[in-house]
Amino acid sequence: MLHDHTNTFSFISYEVQQRIATVTLNRPEKRNALNGAMVAELQQAFRQAGEDDAVKVIVLKGAGEAFCAGADLEYLRQLQQNTFDENLADSQALMQLMLQIYRHDKVVIAQVEGHAIAGGCGLVTICDLSYAVPEALLGYTEVKIGFIPALVSVFLVRKTGEGRARELLLTGKLIKAAQAATYGLITEVVPKANIDGYVHGIATALCDEAAANSLKVTKQLVGMVLDKPLQEALETAARLNAATREHAECRKGIQAFLNKEKLAW
Repeated sequence: MLHDHTNTFSFISYEVQQRIATVTLNRPEKRNALNGAMVAELQQAFRQAGEDDAVKVIVLKGAGEAFCAGADLEYLRQLQQNTFDENLADSQALMQLMLQIYRHDKVVIAQVEGHAIAGGCGLVTICDLSYAVPEALLGYTEVKIGFIPALVSVFLVRKTGEGRARELLLTGKLIKAAQAATYGLITEVVPKANIDGYVHGIATALCDEAAANSLKVTKQLVGMVLDKPLQEALETAARLNAATREHAECRKGIQAFLNKEKLAW
């Protein structure tokens, strides 16, 4: 079943097919550069996917040559005219989008078929899984224009550790997808000819082989580990464990496992 909401957006496109929502950054002529309107549309699309029971997995990709080249030039020009409060509100909108993706109830997969730079690399950083073509360059170039990779630093330190984060954020260098994979910045490198099918296969397997509640709670577990002292993290994990045992999907899954039945989620 295909729900196509492409017409409701100007800077992105959104469609749902076979329980996979595909969110596409759709400004190929601007290398999918971010501006305030695109950030707002992305928030709307991720909210829509979150509320739609027909969606189990979300794929984020870019139209054309680039995944996302960072902030739009016009947008950067506008930021220079803004007051501090306007810039703070703008930055907080991007913060909300990043948190929304990072904490989303559904698994979010980045399909990176071109360069992901600055804010574009930030989007890749917060996805649960990410697959990039070998030609893709990734990096955070903010310091080179006198800016700072403020929001992404919070997520990158969690993802790659402090050493790698310092290296990438301070040098502003771009690295190839293969190196990004060894850094733990992306999950895997996939040839361009195969990436569509590969990501679709991963998304389909998540839909068919894992319970929606299990994916949601597992994301919560991973997301909260670094926020709590060890004992508190373990107590929270134990409570989530106990609560999950009572969930209908868990009962169904264990029953099928005990009966050696194949279960389609």
